[in-house]
Amino acid sequence: MITKGQKINDRYEIIRSIGEGGMANVYLAKDIILDRNVAIKVLRGDLAGDEKFVRRFQREALSASSLSHPNIVEMYDVGEDHGTYYIVMEYVEGMTLKQLIKKRGNLSLSEAIDIMLQITDGIKEAHDSYIIHRDLKPQNILIKENGEIKITDFGIAMALNSTQLTQTNAIMGSVHYLPPEQASGKGATIKSDIYSMGILFYELLTSKLPFKGDNAVEIALKHMKNDIPSVRSINESIPQSVENIILKATAKNPKNRYETATMMHDDLLSCLNEERLNEKKYEFLYPEHDTESENKKPVILDPPKEEEKIEEENILEDEGNNTWIWILSLIFLFIVLVLVGIFVVYPKLTEVPDVVIPNVSGMTIQKAEETLKEKGFEVKIEIEQISDEDIDAGLVVKTSPAIGRKVKKGTPITLYESLGDTIYEIENYVGRNYIEVKTILTSQYNLNVVIEKMEPEDDKEYDKQEIIKQSLEVGEKVSKGSKIILYIPNVVDEYPNFVDEEWTIEEIQNFCDEYGVVVEFVPKETEEFEENVIISQSRAAGTTIVKGANLKIVYAVKYNETEIVDPENENTEEFEEDTNQDNE
Repeated sequence: MITKGQKINDRYEIIRSIGEGGMANVYLAKDIILDRNVAIKVLRGDLAGDEKFVRRFQREALSASSLSHPNIVEMYDVGEDHGTYYIVMEYVEGMTLKQLIKKRGNLSLSEAIDIMLQITDGIKEAHDSYIIHRDLKPQNILIKENGEIKITDFGIAMALNSTQLTQTNAIMGSVHYLPPEQASGKGATIKSDIYSMGILFYELLTSKLPFKGDNAVEIALKHMKNDIPSVRSINESIPQSVENIILKATAKNPKNRYETATMMHDDLLSCLNEERLNEKKYEFLYPEHDTESENKKPVILDPPKEEEKIEEENILEDEGNNTWIWILSLIFLFIVLVLVGIFVVYPKLTEVPDVVIPNVSGMTIQKAEETLKEKGFEVKIEIEQISDEDIDAGLVVKTSPAIGRKVKKGTPITLYESLGDTIYEIENYVGRNYIEVKTILTSQYNLNVVIEKMEPEDDKEYDKQEIIKQSLEVGEKVSKGSKIILYIPNVVDEYPNFVDEEWTIEEIQNFCDEYGVVVEFVPKETEEFEENVIISQSRAAGTTIVKGANLKIVYAVKYNETEIVDPENENTEEFEEDTNQDNE
């Protein structure tokens, strides 16, 4: 259970829940390292136990993280924290297209086309990167207040595909946009996304779904068999050129659809041109229902009509036997036995047993590999290295999946080798902002970071917060508490704090001479401060230095109660002698 204030991976602090789904829950969180809000999608606990599902979930999400497009939600991070699998994404303030449709009903023609142009632009970017969305629906499309569209859940759809048929809520949300080929069990292609975009365009223009039903199977069958209703029959002001885009995108036979999302995008760009508004209705070049697909689609036994019942009863009575009943019964029994064999017996015979991952922590890499292979696991060639204060360098710290977890026999196991108390490998920080680097090194790796100023060794102009040198070499491995000095340019254009930083009178004079400041030193008798200690400055620390400006520095001098000074005679001894003679 994810709660407010909880930190995932010691980095993402949960603020609140912003959505729940059949596969995962979405939260608004704060990235405490980069100081920004993010959306973090957390896989539901019941699915996290399926090792195969988790691997696909992570692999597809990582694949989608390579996408960079203004209309695609950016993925920042994918990981696992104590059995919690998560994806960190760009946080978009706004609502989903589904919420917009429920709030406003059908959109105007220009609004719908603008939205579809953004969606097709994002999808063609994904298709060019060999990524198919597979679950395009208005629930997965966000719209900001300025009208900008953001497509989300890229790459996750494939991971969900094998599981969502068992999730009633998930499939009911997706089946309304499900292409016929996917409904019949075939694989998805880029044309599958085009079909879903066509259904989405239909819904934007009419606020209705083309096919409805009491359950997911009924709706899927309609996608396979029924022609899509005409949007012009619902709103006759919609041009034929616009309806043609929907007809072409939602064709049952993929051969009749757009070849690419780019072609659909280009068609949307020109559909409102005057010469296209009343174009001829789109005609399919290929049959919409081929014989093969008709034979493969699910068979639904409709109840016999009343007259057929009467005729059948008459035939049976005339013949005086139950031959057909026996034949039908045997056929039905045969079908049941085949289904039982396919869905019950065969999976049991081919099922891979679950095995608990043994505890190999503290073993050498070689010993751990032997132990895991004896249990029937595969061991990945790549060994990960991590720091650990308790386990000596070279020994196994943990595994992935985790030790003690029950997974399928043959599951690939990753070993994590200890680097000892080494916790970090020094990177090249030159040119980076010292505040950002210091924050990461101190908060995440507990290093002792010291900032020092130095004169640049060249004539290059540096930012005041830019690192120009570092005390530790790149690649050097350090442990907790290690000291690193980050040098920044000694660019002084503001008055320093002469008081708190304990400057001497000589140092202040040299500073003022260098920057052309006229300084006046004013002594003040006091017992509170030691002699020559700077008490105050007339210009505040941090204010800009102006050449020729006046600066007054008050410093402490020793306080003398017995000293008497003649205002007309600076020689105290002569004054005292004259006074004694007068008294005599």
